[in-house]
Amino acid sequence: MRTEFDSIGSVNLPDDAYYGVQSLRAKENFPMTGRLMHPYMVDSLVVIKKASAMANQRAGMLKPEIATAIIRACDEILGGKLRDQFVVDPIQGGAGTSANMNANEVIANRATEILGGKKGDALVHPNDHVNMAQSTNDVFPSAGKLTALRLTSELLDAVDKLIASLERKAVEYAHVLKLGRTQLQDAVPMYLGQEFKAHANALRRCSMRIFRSRNELFELNLGATAIGTSINASRGYLDCVVDILADLVGQPLKAADDMIDATQNPDSFSAISASIKNCALVMSKIANDMRLLSSGPCGGIEELILPARQHGSSIMPGKINPVIPEVVTQAAFLVAGNDVTISMAVEAGQLELNAFEPVMFYCLFESLQVLTNAADTFRLRCIDGIIADEEHCSKLLMQSTAIATALCPAIGYEKATSIVKKALKDHRTVVDVALEELSMPKEAIEKIVNDCLLENLHE
Repeated sequence: MRTEFDSIGSVNLPDDAYYGVQSLRAKENFPMTGRLMHPYMVDSLVVIKKASAMANQRAGMLKPEIATAIIRACDEILGGKLRDQFVVDPIQGGAGTSANMNANEVIANRATEILGGKKGDALVHPNDHVNMAQSTNDVFPSAGKLTALRLTSELLDAVDKLIASLERKAVEYAHVLKLGRTQLQDAVPMYLGQEFKAHANALRRCSMRIFRSRNELFELNLGATAIGTSINASRGYLDCVVDILADLVGQPLKAADDMIDATQNPDSFSAISASIKNCALVMSKIANDMRLLSSGPCGGIEELILPARQHGSSIMPGKINPVIPEVVTQAAFLVAGNDVTISMAVEAGQLELNAFEPVMFYCLFESLQVLTNAADTFRLRCIDGIIADEEHCSKLLMQSTAIATALCPAIGYEKATSIVKKALKDHRTVVDVALEELSMPKEAIEKIVNDCLLENLHE
């Protein structure tokens, strides 16, 4: 064991621990989720430390040998080493100070080893060297944005693939006539392909909303230090740190125009969360439509046949449930709940800092990850394998009252209504009743209906 000190007192740490006193206190103080920081968040913190060391060396504020050791330590961590040394819970008091110090301590101890010292010797100091020209208040939100950018790119890719899958189904079933429904009641005829195309277009709007809100994440307050006044940061550091970071991560990052505003107000996270929530709601609506249209197999609609993925009951033999649409909807519930939490956290900041970014990031990263997985699962395990029962679609359409709408231009609304009422009362088709009520042959009635469908339904 080794002993380390802070302003509160001393603690004992295992000799092999790269984290230090502040990380250990945070681990003990914040047993909130039982989880660790998202690995992308660790990457983001570490790459910011690397960029800062490079900028401070360029500015002449950090000795080359110390900067080199910090950069090497960062590269090792980014390469996958020492990941088990990031021990703090993602939800923590202190506005993210514990996460920032966890990174500072691990990097400092590894850099100290690189220079020939032992962990705890502080040849490279967590605050004086690794955290030079920085504050948690600019490092932590900047890391949160870098993490959200990575996760958002993955979500957009998953949504685009889901859109492509729906579009393929729209083409595959463009010729299938079926019954359109409003308020769960028979309405008018439509093509099955039109339904799939509408789903794809709804998700395309969602993708564009996410893309637009994502643009706000490129603006960082790195260099703001404590409250946006850049105290303790050299001019040379401020002139280059964001550009260096942009090169390291391959993103068009820029420094915020108003650092005080950027430090006070994390509303960009509520904006991206809202767009993610909208996407989740649309995805859930599509999933619910799939459940309805596949309901049955004997007592429901059963126009669509979903891929059978697992047994549906421990008591009912042969029962197959629409488990993939069900899990997609549950993912949407989670995302919607997280959006409420993020909204409350954004509103709750006071004066020059929002202290509630830890829970904000926890919920945002979870939403992005879960919805990405939901989109991939929906595509691979449901949409790609959907089969339309074309014969049943036609049968339901021709047995419905919906085709009476096609007769309205020829016989008038009142007469068509009378035919519908009689068909419902006698449990017969509209065409059969129309034969009795109208002085025209069956072929003429069917031609009116078919011409209406073919002329007014568009791919």
